Amino acid sequence: MAMKCAGCVLVRPLSRETWRRRHFYSRANTSWPRAVSRSAGDASDRAVSLPGGRAMLHAWPVTVRGCVGNVLRSGRGRGRVGVVPAAITSCRRYHMDRGSGYEEAVQTLNTLQTNAQTLERIRRERGRNAHNSLPQMQAFMDRIGITLDELDGLSVIHVSGTKGKGSVCAMCESILRSHGYKTGFYSSPHLVQVRERIRINGQPISRDDFSKYFWSCYNRLAQTKDDHNGTMPAYFRFLTLMAFHVFIEEKVDVAVIEVGIGGAYDCTNIVRSPVVCGITSLGLDHLPLLGDTIDKIAWHKAGIIKTGIPAFTVEQPEGAIEVIVNQAKEVKAPLHLSPSLDLYNWEGREAKLGLPGDHQRINATLALQLCHTWLQRRAETQGLDSIANGELEAMSRSSSEGASSPENEEDKDEDVRVPTAKPFAITERFAQGVESCLWPGRSQTLKRGNVTYYLDGAHTQRSVQVCVKWFRETALMEEKKIDGPVARVLLFNVTGDRNPLSLLKLLMPCQFDCAVFSPNIAYLDIGASADQTNYTVTHETQLSRCTVEKTLWEELHQQDAIQSEVPFQTRSPVDHHQSGDRLQVDYVEKACSTSNGPIKRVQVGASGSGPSKFYCTDSTIVAGNSKDLTSSSQENANSAKARVFPCISDALSWIQHGKDKQLSRSNSSQSHPHSSLDEAVHIQVLITGSLHLIGGALKVLDPTMSD
Repeated sequence: MAMKCAGCVLVRPLSRETWRRRHFYSRANTSWPRAVSRSAGDASDRAVSLPGGRAMLHAWPVTVRGCVGNVLRSGRGRGRVGVVPAAITSCRRYHMDRGSGYEEAVQTLNTLQTNAQTLERIRRERGRNAHNSLPQMQAFMDRIGITLDELDGLSVIHVSGTKGKGSVCAMCESILRSHGYKTGFYSSPHLVQVRERIRINGQPISRDDFSKYFWSCYNRLAQTKDDHNGTMPAYFRFLTLMAFHVFIEEKVDVAVIEVGIGGAYDCTNIVRSPVVCGITSLGLDHLPLLGDTIDKIAWHKAGIIKTGIPAFTVEQPEGAIEVIVNQAKEVKAPLHLSPSLDLYNWEGREAKLGLPGDHQRINATLALQLCHTWLQRRAETQGLDSIANGELEAMSRSSSEGASSPENEEDKDEDVRVPTAKPFAITERFAQGVESCLWPGRSQTLKRGNVTYYLDGAHTQRSVQVCVKWFRETALMEEKKIDGPVARVLLFNVTGDRNPLSLLKLLMPCQFDCAVFSPNIAYLDIGASADQTNYTVTHETQLSRCTVEKTLWEELHQQDAIQSEVPFQTRSPVDHHQSGDRLQVDYVEKACSTSNGPIKRVQVGASGSGPSKFYCTDSTIVAGNSKDLTSSSQENANSAKARVFPCISDALSWIQHGKDKQLSRSNSSQSHPHSSLDEAVHIQVLITGSLHLIGGALKVLDPTMSD
C-alpha cells in the first residue's frame, strides 16, 4: 500500500498499521483534514489527536503534510492523481524526516528492488556492462558523501567464494569480537529482517539505527537524483553503501565484508585496501552471471585480491586454483592455502566449533588464518597493546618458521604451487571465538515437542551434498534415542536460475516419507512483512516452480522403483522393541551410498505386514524376487507423497501434524493426512534449497527473530 503525493516524485509506502486505518483516506469531508493544511507545527500537534494522525502524518515530512491536506480537499484523498494543486509543487525535493519508522524505511528500500522483467534484461546486458559497476558505485558514494579515503580508513576483511563465505565471515567476526575489538559485519541475504545484514558487535543494528542511517543515505541520493539522470542504486548496492556509512560512523575496529555475487565486479569490491582477503570453496553457481565453467567463476571470485594484500584460500576444484594463483601473481599478492584444522596447536583443548558439520572445519581454518593475519597487521600499526599478551610472540614465531609445507606441494605443478600457511597456537580467545560463533540457517537444529526441524540454506550441488551428509548423520543419531516410528519430511524450494532436479536427486538418500514444496512466503493471509517482500518474482511464478519441483520429485521416485534391483533394510518403522541397534546399516547401503544412484525406501507387502525395503539403483548384487519388486513399484509411486502449499506456514502446519504444540494448525493441515505422519511418534523435517526459504521458516518457527 502506498500513498502517492500528486505532483511529487516521492512515493512513500505506508506501514500495515497505517494501511489498516483506512478511514484516514475516507474522511476528506470532515473537519480534521483541514487541520493538516495548517502550519507545520500546528499540523504536527493536531496529528496526535486525529484518527490515525500519528501513525500516518507524523511519519511524513513537514512539507508533505501540507500536500496531504490539499490532496484530500481536492477530492484526491485516495491517492488518485489529478490536477496538481499549486501548494504541492513545493514538495518535489524529497524532504523526509530522519526519524521515520523502521517499517517505512524497509518499504522504501523495497522500491529499489528490480522487477523480474528488468532483472532479466540486466542479466543479459551484464556481460557488456559489468566493468562499469565499480565506477557507478563510486558515483553513488560521492552522492552520499563517502570518500574513498574514508573507505580506505576502514580495516576490512574481504571474503568471496561460492560456499561457506558467510560462515567464514561469521567466524572471523566472532573471533575478533572475542579479542575485544568492535566489529562490523556485512552479509547477505537476510533471513527474517533486513537489518540482519548489517551487524555491530555480532548483533543486527537496531531498528532506530537502521531507520536513521537509511534515511541519511536515501535522502542524499534522492536529493541528487535529478542531476544524475534519475538513477538510484539497486537494493543490494544501496545496502552496501549504507553498511559502509554505518561502519564509518560507528568507528568499528574491523569490518568483515562478505561479497554478494562474484567478486571482481561486485559492488563490495570498491574497497581498495583491505587488510586481508579470503576465498572460500568454489563451485558452480550463478552461471548466467559468472560463467558456466569453474575457471570463469574462479576469475570473478579472485577479483577481490589486491596488490600486496595477503590472500588465503582452501583446497579448490581442478581448474580453479590455477586461476586464483595467476590472479595473485598478476597483482603481486602473497597467496597461501589454509592448513588442516588438526594441524593447529589447540594447547590441549578439543577443537570445538560453534557451527555444526564437518564442512565447517574447512571454513574454520580459513577464518583462523584471516584473523591471525589481521591481528598481525593490526599490531604493526597499532602497537603491541592491541593484542592479548603472548599472542604476538606466538604469531611472529609461526611466521618466522616459514609459510610453506613441502609435503603438501609435491603433487602440485610448479606453475600453480601454493604454499600452505603455517598453523599456529590457538589461544583461549581464538578457541572461544570459533566455539561461540552462531550463524542461523546453516546446519541449524530446532527441536519443538515431537518435531525436530533441520534447517540449512544449501542451494548448490556441493552444498546440498554436504547438507545431506550432515542431516543423515544427525537425524540417525536422534532416531536412535526415540522409541517408536520416526517420519522424515522434506520442505524444499529453490530460487533463481538453479536446476531443482540436480538438487532433488542428491536429497534422495535421506529416505523421506514425503516431500513438501512451498514458495518463500511465510504467511499468505496476512501478507509478507516488509523485510521479506520480494518484487523480483511473483507468487504465481513461485507456485508454478513448486509444482514443477513436486512433479520432478514424484518422477524420481517412480524411476527408482522401476530401476531398483537390490532390497536391503536400514530403518525399520515396524518393530521398535527389537533388541540391539535397530538402525544397523547393511553393507549393501555402504556400497550404494557411494554410487551415482540414490538410495530409497519402498514398502513390500501389505501395510504393517513387514519392514520397509530399500533398493540401490547401481548395485550388481541380486537378492529378493521379481514379484516383490513388481508389486512394490506401483505402491512406492503412491507412497512417495509430494504436496504444494501456498506458503510456509501452511506447509509447516501440515507437516507437524499436531506434534508441535507451539505451531497452530491451519485448515490445510486437517486435510488428507499422510499415513507416515499419523503413525510416527516423532517427525524430522529437513528444510533446504534456499536461504530465503529458511528465513520464512524461521519467521514462522521463531517469532522472536521478528522483534
